[in-house]
Amino acid sequence: MADFLITGGTTYVPEDGLVGSSLFNVGDGLTYNDFIILPGFIDFAAEEVDLTSALTKKITLKAPLVASPMDTVTESEMAISVALCGGIGIIHHNCSPDYQATEVSKVKKYRHGFIRDPVVLTTQHTVGDVLEIKRKKGFCGIPITENGRMGGKLVGIVTSRDIDFLEKSTDIPLEHVMTKADDLVTAPSGVTLQEANAILEKSKKGKLPIVNECGELVSLIARTDLKKSREYPFASMDPGRQLLVGAAIGTREADKQRLQLLVQAGVDVVVLDSSQGNSIFQIDMIQYIKQHYPDLQVVGGNVVTAAQAKNLIDAGVDGLRVGMGSGSICITQEVMAVGRSQGTAVYKVAEYARRFGVPVIADGGIQSVGHIIKALSLGASTVMMGSMLAGTTESPGEYFFSDGVRLKKYRGMGSLEAMEKKDAKGAASSRYFHRESDKIKVAQGVSGAIQDRGSALRFLPYLQTGIRHGCQDIGARSLSHLRAMMYSGELKFERRTPSAQMEGGVHGLYSYEKRLF
Repeated sequence: MADFLITGGTTYVPEDGLVGSSLFNVGDGLTYNDFIILPGFIDFAAEEVDLTSALTKKITLKAPLVASPMDTVTESEMAISVALCGGIGIIHHNCSPDYQATEVSKVKKYRHGFIRDPVVLTTQHTVGDVLEIKRKKGFCGIPITENGRMGGKLVGIVTSRDIDFLEKSTDIPLEHVMTKADDLVTAPSGVTLQEANAILEKSKKGKLPIVNECGELVSLIARTDLKKSREYPFASMDPGRQLLVGAAIGTREADKQRLQLLVQAGVDVVVLDSSQGNSIFQIDMIQYIKQHYPDLQVVGGNVVTAAQAKNLIDAGVDGLRVGMGSGSICITQEVMAVGRSQGTAVYKVAEYARRFGVPVIADGGIQSVGHIIKALSLGASTVMMGSMLAGTTESPGEYFFSDGVRLKKYRGMGSLEAMEKKDAKGAASSRYFHRESDKIKVAQGVSGAIQDRGSALRFLPYLQTGIRHGCQDIGARSLSHLRAMMYSGELKFERRTPSAQMEGGVHGLYSYEKRLF
């Protein structure tokens, strides 16, 4: 059959694909779906890919994953889970300064396996209260203290065995059904996780209260958590072996007091939260932070052009957050007619910022593992995720059902619902240059719902594995190597037509089930 081919020389390999500069310097705004990365040569296993990434000039993560500072995405529980998996969570500031500082403190004080803020009741609560907690949260092993709070004197515990067959006796006070403190197996504060595990194993109990010398409850360990727990060798930690955590602040005068509380709580990095970061307000705040807290890392943004980035880099930022109007709940581009396609924004800003050693966070438009890989291939060091994490167990809020589907609320910080939150001190409003007292606010976001994704502790390892396999297909042994390939011209891209995008997805089936992990 070879006789019918028109053959030529065997040493010639034609040029294929486009380098990054050719793809992004033609004046079009490109999203992640508008291009594809051409495969490279594989001579290593996916497990060998190094995901180490720079968040700021001085903070390095084991995974390039950042949880967005949104009030339906990141509080302490999410920040703990992301840090355990090698990334970092940024605590939102659509709340009071004290509340935000407390959430930061919870992350810094976290010890793996110890529950620091369990549900606690008093002896005067009833069986009905326990049944309601079981219905909402799925468990009913609840410690009982004198004041119904952590730090109160432990007087007993209620478990499922104590309330079995009492569904019709919901008015019974817990003091009549609980297991009294004298009959409990407890452990002293300072006990290690291994020691606590041994005590639980020997006692065959489901819960182990941790008490101080005064008999006050300081934490709790659950057998179910120990059974599910595993070591997290790549957890993001500071030199003191505490989990890393960030927090968002605004640029108002009141945010200086908020910043002071966050620093006292041990925050590792602050993110200046603004939809348009190229402002005198942000520059003044960067300079204030660098003058009063010189060791604190500062991420500026959001920016989408090199000119915007220059002003913040000149002011002294340690990292840049890139994106304007590309999030799934953001309508800035539609309402304000300002912004930029996310692929182009990441490439342009990262290409400039790298000259000053300033890492870039790609913020917005991330809908899949493929989008994460594309953002990293364009020069971003990390990616910030909102909707990707909003439906997980660790995100704030309760699950609800609609048409048989388990959902959680997810809203943009530019939505009227977020800007009008009563206890937020106008934090979300200030992000979009509104004052709390403004009679008319222009929404730049919407409120919606996200389908249940399960636990972030299962979802994040899936993302990391996907990134490793993507890098393997490209031929990059590390994320640093991936960026080096792009800037050297070794990494090649190709534009995708609408037909090519359709072909690259699921097509031609009558029905299908899409399970990612």
